[in-house]
Amino acid sequence: MTADVFASAAQAFTRLVQSLPAAAWDGPGLGEWDMRALIGHTSRSFVTVSTYLRTPATHEDVSSAVEYYVKIRDYMSSSGAAAIVERGRQAGRDLGDNPVAAIEQLSARALADVDDAGDPLIAVIGGLGIRLSAYLQTRIFELTVHSLDIAAAAGVTADLPSEALEAAAVLATRISVALGEGDTVLRALTGRTPLPQPFSVT
Repeated sequence: MTADVFASAAQAFTRLVQSLPAAAWDGPGLGEWDMRALIGHTSRSFVTVSTYLRTPATHEDVSSAVEYYVKIRDYMSSSGAAAIVERGRQAGRDLGDNPVAAIEQLSARALADVDDAGDPLIAVIGGLGIRLSAYLQTRIFELTVHSLDIAAAAGVTADLPSEALEAAAVLATRISVALGEGDTVLRALTGRTPLPQPFSVT
């Protein structure tokens, strides 16, 4: 089931990239990223799936997508925001002269790699061991959230599948609970109080 949702999120992201006007690629993206860097960063959800499937883990360090995001917050803060921004820019450059075709190829490769892969333990960022099914939930989240970012930056509508939106929203809520912010998020979702600014579960 998780693999199916990953496929639908991947296909929706690919369709969105295919539909972008040419001028959008040189426009703003998110924060310090231009559009190409934002799309490049998002495409790493394909690259990492294909790469990590070739790096098996011997033990399970992370048992869920929620735990992954809790652990990765500390890792990302120690690795530095500048390094994260540069990886996105490099990923954008790596898309080459025909970025749409590159995205199509990366997506197709990742989906083929996941197909019939089962649910192995894979070693991901920081050497953490995690089941493929749990890691795919994080990729669904990234593809869905950044598809919304891309659509907003380009001034277009993101036609995202309901199952991907549901998976991303549920995961975000669960992360907020794990971080001790569940009451804050629940009150915001029920219209009691707005979220503080800035606020993020990632």
